[in-house]
Parts: sequence; C-alpha cells; structure tokens
Amino acid sequence: MGFMISDLRERPEFFPVVSDRVWNFTWKAKGLSLEQVSAGLRELISDQAFPFVIVAHDGERYVGSTLGIASDLDERPEYTPWVAAVWVEPEYRRQNVGRSLVSHAAERLLQTFQRVHLCARPARHDFYARQGWVPIEYEVGEKLLTVFIRE
Repeated sequence: MGFMISDLRERPEFFPVVSDRVWNFTWKAKGLSLEQVSAGLRELISDQAFPFVIVAHDGERYVGSTLGIASDLDERPEYTPWVAAVWVEPEYRRQNVGRSLVSHAAERLLQTFQRVHLCARPARHDFYARQGWVPIEYEVGEKLLTVFIRE
C-alpha cells in the first residue's frame, strides 16, 4: 500500500476525520467536545505556514496525521515548536506511516526553527530514538513522558 503526505489545507476533505482522531486520542478524556477540538484545529490551520496539520492518505482514504504546533507539554512552555498528536490508523501501522509523518513534520519545522521537540510515553522511546530523536528529559508530567529533540 502506498500513501502520500499532504498539508491538511490542501486536502480539506480529511478535516473531519483528523478532528475526530485528535479528539479521541487526546482531548475526549480531558472533557473537551469534538466541536471544541474542530474549532481549535480550524484556527490552527488558519495561518499559511505555522502551525500546521499534515495528513497521510492512500488516495481518498485517511491513513494518519500529525501536527506541527507551538506547545505540546504544559510542563514545558519554554520549549517550542513540537511535532504532536501523531496518529496512524491501526491497519496502516508498521508500514512506516508514523515514521514518515514525524519526519515530514520535523523537516518542515527545521526549515524555520533550530530545534524541534516531541514527547512520548516510555513505550514509544525506541521508536523515536531509532529515528534520530534525542531524549533530553524523562518522566515529565503525570504521564511520565520522555521529551525528545531533533536539531
């Protein structure tokens, strides 16, 4: 199966599914509504450069997505920017979709910024370390996240 990566602004038909995945993965448990998350994403992509949402798709089928945003970890407001909310549909996992999304987002951010951040649960440490992300902090916040950088 092949897939392409596009800016969500160029493929707005994927907006509803991206909103749903970001909401389910991150915000639903925190009490936000899908409508609130959709409004936030709409605002996020209102600028033409940063922040941004990228989507992986196989033709007209959603495969995954990620965000390039200013802040992703309340405990570290001084760090910016971040690759965040990486999601790959279960049937597309282990096909380099996540790796491609993260790499694409990081490369795009590194065109403007000297350092890019990413945080992940301990179980995902090796996935990011194998891609060249360097851990700089461990056990941050209640989820005990690892903070990684790429320069």
